[in-house]
Amino acid sequence: MNSDQRKSAKSVSSEYYQKVMSPEILSAFVIGFLGSFHCIGMCGPIAIALPVPNSNNISFFAGRILYNLGRVVTYSIMGAIFGLIGERLFIAGFQQGVSIGLGILIIVSVLFPSKYKNKIIQLPFIQKISQPLKKNIGVLFSKGTITSLFLIGILNGFLPCGFVYIGLAGSIASGDAISGAAVMILFGLGTVPAMFAASVFGKFINLGVRNGIRKAVPVLAILLAAIFIIRGMNLGIPYLSPKLTSSIQNVDELDCH
Repeated sequence: MNSDQRKSAKSVSSEYYQKVMSPEILSAFVIGFLGSFHCIGMCGPIAIALPVPNSNNISFFAGRILYNLGRVVTYSIMGAIFGLIGERLFIAGFQQGVSIGLGILIIVSVLFPSKYKNKIIQLPFIQKISQPLKKNIGVLFSKGTITSLFLIGILNGFLPCGFVYIGLAGSIASGDAISGAAVMILFGLGTVPAMFAASVFGKFINLGVRNGIRKAVPVLAILLAAIFIIRGMNLGIPYLSPKLTSSIQNVDELDCH
């Protein structure tokens, strides 16, 4: 590899590092953490009712850790898939449109009335997805083994959830499979503290504090949407809105002879 190729490789490496450390990826943990207080209301009953493999404390805590690990694994797989979709769109030259479109979509979803969101969840095609998942989760509950707790977490990660979709929007905007997985891993890890505490202590936090945190979640989601939109405007602002370049061009620059 000659000096020009080394410079190109270094430039691509720097660009990739900047992408992985982008605001939307780093904010995924915060979104996951605040969103987890919403998740307690949705998935909390599953976490609280998790079976106990046997009476000793090690198995109890290990089972709850594996449950949360299962959710993170599912999120990471979905993040990689949606990141790959984003990469295909970026290569096709839709970087700006995808980023701006996702930002607008998040804002619309946040402002959309809750009563209509609940109706969407009840749509037949969504129920066809969620009902088999819930049925299989019930079967795993009856087994009550360490392995079943991990699998419950895996399936739980596929249940319909608006905040997971916000995380997946970040995966698409990240522009590649690795960054997309990173978004959802951080998102999933952000949900772990609250969900783990819920599975251990039940109602560990009073309703007033929980509602206060829930109010902060839409604000953070809109902030993330603003980052997407600014990033898509290609303003040339370092870190926040860097100039977008073609992935195909970067790959060609790395060709070694």
